[in-house]
Amino acid sequence: MILGLRARLILVHLAIVVVVLACSAAGAYWMLRQAVHGELDAALLALAETERAMLLEAGEQPVKIHETAPGPAPPSFARLDRLVQIVDGEGHVLARSANLGAARLPSPPGLLARLAQGETVFDTLPAFGEEPVRMISIPVHKDGSRLAIQVAGSLDDARNVMKSAALLFITMTSGLLVAVGIAGTSLTRRTFHAIDEVVRQARRIGEANLGERLPHPGSHDEIGRLVDTLNEMLDRLERSFEVQRHFTADASHELRSPLSRLRTELEITLRRPRGLDEYEQTLRSCLEEVERLTRLVEALLELARLDAQQEGAPGENVYLNTLLTEIVRCQQPLAQERSISIIVEASQPVAACVSSASIGVVFSNILENALKFSPPGGTVRIRLTAKGAEAVVSVRDNGPGIEAGEKDRLFERFYRGSIARAEGMPGTGLGLALSQAIVRHCGGTVEAANHPEGGAWFTIRLPLGL
Repeated sequence: MILGLRARLILVHLAIVVVVLACSAAGAYWMLRQAVHGELDAALLALAETERAMLLEAGEQPVKIHETAPGPAPPSFARLDRLVQIVDGEGHVLARSANLGAARLPSPPGLLARLAQGETVFDTLPAFGEEPVRMISIPVHKDGSRLAIQVAGSLDDARNVMKSAALLFITMTSGLLVAVGIAGTSLTRRTFHAIDEVVRQARRIGEANLGERLPHPGSHDEIGRLVDTLNEMLDRLERSFEVQRHFTADASHELRSPLSRLRTELEITLRRPRGLDEYEQTLRSCLEEVERLTRLVEALLELARLDAQQEGAPGENVYLNTLLTEIVRCQQPLAQERSISIIVEASQPVAACVSSASIGVVFSNILENALKFSPPGGTVRIRLTAKGAEAVVSVRDNGPGIEAGEKDRLFERFYRGSIARAEGMPGTGLGLALSQAIVRHCGGTVEAANHPEGGAWFTIRLPLGL
């Protein structure tokens, strides 16, 4: 069975807590054990040192154990439960405390050898008497002979303390583990409840209800930022769907009109036999509609490619002077037909890092618009300059300019200005939209405004080439 993320988080959290608490408890237990045994060893050593000092002060007197303090001093508890024994270098007992009775503390040859070297030895005797015993042996040199003082004390109290400490640590660790587990589970449940709400709402949101948004948990943590980001993404998706709906509706309308005209002309022509001139006239009219449809479909395909952010032709250094000269030459028939002069102003060669084929479409569209809206006998001025890191191309006509309120919609797809609609000028309403998309794809900008001296004024800014 595969555990969910919530269960895995709880288990990992508990495992980390268990490891941390176990390590902390083990460390505290070890430190306490060292402290307790250290205190016992220090007490045994202090008693042994006292006994050695008293033994050395006794002089020629017989070796004995000092059971009670001399003189009128009050009773002492220093030797309570302490076993004291004095042995010679061979291990023979010279004196022992009364509480030892007939027993003796062990003094094996290994211990005697270490004492002979002047070493103080600590030993643990687990099987001496009824309780485990801790013993210290210290060497003593008196009157040229080697003696040893052995002091032992019960480990029972120390072990009882450690048992109580172990029980306390286990109880505290268990309590902390339960408390942390409950807190972690509660926090995880609350966090995943917010995520579950987001998931449920996200599953309900579809194309039909893109206006709905994911519920915000009300916090500014990671979950809150995630919900904000997803809602912003839904905003972008909603705008994109709206653009696609309008685009599809407008494209369908634009395609329906020429197709309807084609069908109407063909049906009328086929109703009765006609002469060759009439058939030729009908075919020429149909050819014009087919050409218009071809341009419309090509523009739609180019816009679709740019919308999908497909890679276009790789950027190259294109000398705009040469490109503009070629564009002007191609538009000269239309300019001559309307007696319009095209003036190109370029002081020096300017190169831009663009695709020559794509940017040529932009210049052609804008120049064709300028020629269409310029009055007969008018002038279209094209100016090419380099400003900073940009190549700037401006196209200005002396037509009626841009109507108030139409500037913001000028680059919308299928939008045609009131003047173009009123005068029945040919066009699909995609030229400027396609030009803007191409320029942006090249990393530039295109702007439209009314020139102070009259007429429309388009400014194209492109990345300057090397």
